[in-house]
Amino acid sequence: MKVEQVDFLSVPTRDTARAVAWYRDVLGLPASEFTEGEVEAPNVTLSFWNPEADGEEFQPNTAGIALRVEDVEAAVEEARAHGAEVVGIQDSGVCHMGFVRDPDGNTLILHRRYKPRG
Repeated sequence: MKVEQVDFLSVPTRDTARAVAWYRDVLGLPASEFTEGEVEAPNVTLSFWNPEADGEEFQPNTAGIALRVEDVEAAVEEARAHGAEVVGIQDSGVCHMGFVRDPDGNTLILHRRYKPRG
C-alpha cells in the first residue's frame, strides 16, 4: 500500500452548522464546495461528525489538530477575541504552539515551526 495523502480528519461536534460557522468565521477556513458539514484547509478537509446522532457517546478530541499559522500569539489572541477558550502558549525549542478549544471542546494547536530539531 502507498498512502498518497490525508484526505480528511473527523472532528466530533454536537452541532455541525455551528462547527462549520466557527471554523469558517474564526479560523478563516472556507466551507467545502464538495460536501456539507466540512471545511477546507489548504492540505486537508475537516469533516464534522455528530457521534450522538449515530448513538455514540460524544467525546471531544483532546489530542489536538495542529494548524500552521504565521504568528502563534496573534492567532491565539484572534481566537480569544472570538470567544475561544485559550489553554496556553508553549515554546518547544523548535516550534511555538498555542492551544485553544473550539465550541465543542476539541483542542486546536495553532502552530509554527521555526527551526529543525537538533
